[in-house]
Amino acid sequence: MDKIKIDSNAFVYPMPMTLVGAVVDGRPNFLAAAWVTRVNFKPPMIMVALGEHYTNAGIDANGAFSVNVPGVGLLEKTDYCGIVSGRKVDKSKLFDVFYGSLAGAPLIKECPVCMACRLNQAVKLPFDTLYIGDIVDVYTEERFLTDGKPDVKKINPFTLTMPDNHYWRVGELAGRAWSDGKKLKA
Repeated sequence: MDKIKIDSNAFVYPMPMTLVGAVVDGRPNFLAAAWVTRVNFKPPMIMVALGEHYTNAGIDANGAFSVNVPGVGLLEKTDYCGIVSGRKVDKSKLFDVFYGSLAGAPLIKECPVCMACRLNQAVKLPFDTLYIGDIVDVYTEERFLTDGKPDVKKINPFTLTMPDNHYWRVGELAGRAWSDGKKLKA
């Protein structure tokens, strides 16, 4: 098949849905965000790309934020956090909130995985800001682990595809990283 050229506003598929949290005007606020990725191994760092949102003011002021990974059961609340602004709606009571060692990084008890991050740097782009954070605290529950490691099937996260704006469940195991390609080395 021949490749065809499409619009340059393409996205990497799929993108993990998260809830980014920050304390803004003295209360926790959460924003649905899918432009999220690990960006460093040691020390562990994560990056979130955010447009102009209410949450940004809390990250900038406190030098901290959280990245919470919701399961499919939190899809409706997660979507809601992406539809309404904390400027107009108090989202602080939507979840059971707790804190680790960073007072400016509210964490969500209902989320299977919660990461508190200290802001390392903010990179301003023409439209978005890349917030790069050092992962300081990570919380989960025993029920989301297998052999002491987070288990994607138990976490039951969901992803976002754009520009069609759909959420998708994580699928079946397809292979083993840093292993399956070894067959081609011979």
